Formats: sequence, structure tokens, C-alpha cells
Amino acid sequence: MSVRYQSGYLRCRKRKNGSSCWEYMWREQEPSGKRVHRTVVIGMTEQYPTEKLAQAAVNGLRMQVNEERNRLPQQRICVSDLIDHYLNTELAAGWHSHATRLIYREFVIRWIRPYWGPFNIRDVQTVAVESWLRQLRRRDGDDLANSTKAKIRNVMSVLFNHAIRYEWLEQGRNPITLVRQNAQRRSNPAVLEPDEIQSLLAQLENPFRSMVLVDVTTGLRRIVCPEVEGY
Repeated sequence: MSVRYQSGYLRCRKRKNGSSCWEYMWREQEPSGKRVHRTVVIGMTEQYPTEKLAQAAVNGLRMQVNEERNRLPQQRICVSDLIDHYLNTELAAGWHSHATRLIYREFVIRWIRPYWGPFNIRDVQTVAVESWLRQLRRRDGDDLANSTKAKIRNVMSVLFNHAIRYEWLEQGRNPITLVRQNAQRRSNPAVLEPDEIQSLLAQLENPFRSMVLVDVTTGLRRIVCPEVEGY
């Protein structure tokens, strides 16, 4: 018996208190075989002022509704659909730290979705990904750092492992596994000597002196957000 793909229905509904919200409706088959209607509130119209934004927000849920259909080899699944499902399930489930969720989300939105979003997950090829990584540039036109490219590659691999986990791809079908990407630095970072640190601190006033002192004595690292840094 064929499994029908459900697009569902998105509607804007006005509440008794005068506010409006977006609702997504679909049908679900219970273990008894009975088909029932399901409805879930996606968000308020203040959060999603246009239907296009609401549709984008509901895409991850739509992928969940059609999980059984998505297991069929002939079912087309775009990388953007895979991303939405990953963000809506894996990253939202709290399996990763806040910093990891932030970085993964930014790499996906900033780099992976704009180029690979329209591709069928079965059409993504290893060599094509390697070529794409070599061409990535920062906003200022400079070549993207090898370490950043390696992180993008790793996040893509996580996405395709997610597809395999949900049986949308067969075991061993992760096209990113064999993608080659060097993570070595192009140059070694400058390291200040103790006398240089003392000279620097002598030129600073609080709170900046305290900030630098904490940094150089603890090795504190910053969390780099790709979207903010403009990679």
C-alpha cells in the first residue's frame, strides 16, 4: 500500500482575545487504523508576520509528519527539508550544549542552506562538495580559513548522518564521509611573551585591563559566531 505525502494545511486563526496565530493541520493514522485530524499552533502572527515565514517554520514539522513516506527511495527530499527537520528535532532536543547548537545553526544557515538547499539529498556528491568548499570566501573576499571549511564539512556530515538515522538514506550513503578538507592553519598565531603582556597591561585601564588579564592567565576562548564574524 502506497504512503501518501501530506502537505498539510496552514491557516491563520483569530483568537478570542483578539490576537492571531498560525495553525498547522494534518491527518494521522492511529494504531487502530482510524485517521484523525491533528492541529498544532506554530506561532503568533507577530512572530511570523507573513505566510511565507510561517510556511518556513512549519517545514520541519511537515517532515516529521511524512517520516514514513520519506523512507521510500523514490521520495525526493531536499537538503533544505533535511536541515529544517534537523533543526526542529536534533538541535531542539537539547542533545548538544548551547554553544554547539549556536555554531551548528549558524553554519547551516550561513553556508550550507543557501547553496545546497535545493539539492535532492541523493544528488549530493563527494567531489562536488570538495569543489564547493575550495571556492568559499569571506565577505571581504579572502579565502575562508581551512579550519572553518573543515567545520562546515563536519556539520554537513552530521546532517547526512541525521538522514541515515531516520532511514531517508541507506547505511553507508553519507556523501560527506570521503570529502577531503585540510584543517591545518595557514600560519601560526602570534603568542605574546610575558614582558609584552606586562607592557600591554600597563597601557590599559579597567575594565579592559581586567579583561585582558583574565584572558591571558586562563586561556579563555571566545565563541565565534559565523554570521557575526562575517566568514
